[in-house]
Amino acid sequence: MREIQLPLSQTQKVRLQKALEQLESLSSKVNYDASVIVADSIHVNHEDGVLKGHGTADLSGEVVATVCGVVERVNKLVYVRALRSRYKPEVGDIVIGRVVEVAQKRWRLEINYSQDAVLMLSSMNMPDGVQRRRTAMDELNMRCIFEEKDVVCAEVRGFQHDGLHLQARSRKYGKLNRGQLLTVSPYLVKRQKQHFHHLEEFGIDLILGCNGFIWVGEHIEAKDDMVEDQVNQSDLQVLLPSKNCMSLEEQEKNYTTLETRKYICRAANAVRVLSTLGFNITLEIIKGIIDLSLSMNIDIHEMLGSEFCVLVTEKEAERRSSNKKKL
Repeated sequence: MREIQLPLSQTQKVRLQKALEQLESLSSKVNYDASVIVADSIHVNHEDGVLKGHGTADLSGEVVATVCGVVERVNKLVYVRALRSRYKPEVGDIVIGRVVEVAQKRWRLEINYSQDAVLMLSSMNMPDGVQRRRTAMDELNMRCIFEEKDVVCAEVRGFQHDGLHLQARSRKYGKLNRGQLLTVSPYLVKRQKQHFHHLEEFGIDLILGCNGFIWVGEHIEAKDDMVEDQVNQSDLQVLLPSKNCMSLEEQEKNYTTLETRKYICRAANAVRVLSTLGFNITLEIIKGIIDLSLSMNIDIHEMLGSEFCVLVTEKEAERRSSNKKKL
């Protein structure tokens, strides 16, 4: 386990150390042979014509690891998957990004990668929902869909000559409103079958981006239109003012209740606690932390305190121990 930087009392240090040792004992028995550190020797059969991949090197006829991680084998290829590394996009990844530039027929998004991603105008559903060719008027109205600083959810489409491309052709993708954007280390978010979660008991949505960006916001039902108050797109002068001019009814409709905002903050603090402790971020663990804070009547701001972090570590050790006994 990594070094945790928290202001702890002597009692809290002892409790935390005991819980971390229990977690380490439970995890050390899983993939023990596959875990390596720098300069560890990797057992291979040279007669099979082994291909040495990333994180390996040939030293005196032996294959050794050059990074800390887990040994992966794909046919004859042997490589080491680093435990902590920068986000490496794969086709189909669910990512969350922030618009940094509106360019010609495209948006550029910052997605916690070495370069900005590209979302083409042709790679997303239009506000009117009609499948058609994009026109010059659509290009002029691009800022009515996404503008700078907007938070957008999309899917990795693939690499092309001009960089990483995204697509947002589904109703579940698009602009995110009324919530918090959190940034964690990408290795804490594992690729899963489902990255979109609706916590019905709290009335909030949770999106776990593979790139380390996590969105916690008010639950919004999927609508037919991506832009509210869609009007005639052929009249640019009418379209632009309608975005900022909202009636009282519309403002009340977009208002987030105090109770929902509290649940959003609790879920966000649960993610921050997991990031501080270095635990994998999953829906099950986040819901467990929220329930723990509610059952113990812990205020939202107290969730970031040292005592609550120690409690979460102890509960996680109990949960993993009980899951192991069930197997």
